[in-house]
Amino acid sequence: MKLIIVYYGAGNLHSVARAVIRAGVRPLITSNPRYVPEAEALIVPGVGAAADTMSNLRTHGLVEPIREYLASGRPFLGVCMGQQALFDVSEEGGEHECLGVLPGRVVRLPNGLKVPHMGWNQVRIMRPHPIFEGIPDASYFYFLHSYYPRPDDHSVVIGETEYGVTFASVVAKDSIVATQFHPEKSGEIGLRMYANFLRIATTAGATA
Repeated sequence: MKLIIVYYGAGNLHSVARAVIRAGVRPLITSNPRYVPEAEALIVPGVGAAADTMSNLRTHGLVEPIREYLASGRPFLGVCMGQQALFDVSEEGGEHECLGVLPGRVVRLPNGLKVPHMGWNQVRIMRPHPIFEGIPDASYFYFLHSYYPRPDDHSVVIGETEYGVTFASVVAKDSIVATQFHPEKSGEIGLRMYANFLRIATTAGATA
């Protein structure tokens, strides 16, 4: 399987790479946009602010290749900023246009809460999805964020978490799956999620 992890200047690349290698796939980590169309599965991890993320994606010429990849129906996993970037607009540090693949906005956690939301929290499974195979409802995952996605279409929300507000911690539509938490920092349960994604990619037609 040709799995590509997109590097754009931010992201837990080594942790993500180790997670997928443990699941049996050796990824290509690259910031070169010409490799994106060749991917059979694509992961966009990330940390940091939306403005920097989108600026770096544009600087590397990655925005349109990623949009075209997403439109192709091939498997995609977004992690943390990789999830937030899927939406129309982020309000982090102003108002910033994102990839616009999923309708909705990325907004700040409510005033009065300690931010960033950092540490372990539960994910409630809202509807079945192959990404959750072998993962019990209300499992704990590791979070580190101050903003969260607010989808216009609630049907894309397959996992929710409570932190002052109930927010979408896992979204999915067609071949797209994305998490607000970091599976690669979430122990064995997070490694299982990466393994599930790779199995989804294989089932979708990628050749091992």
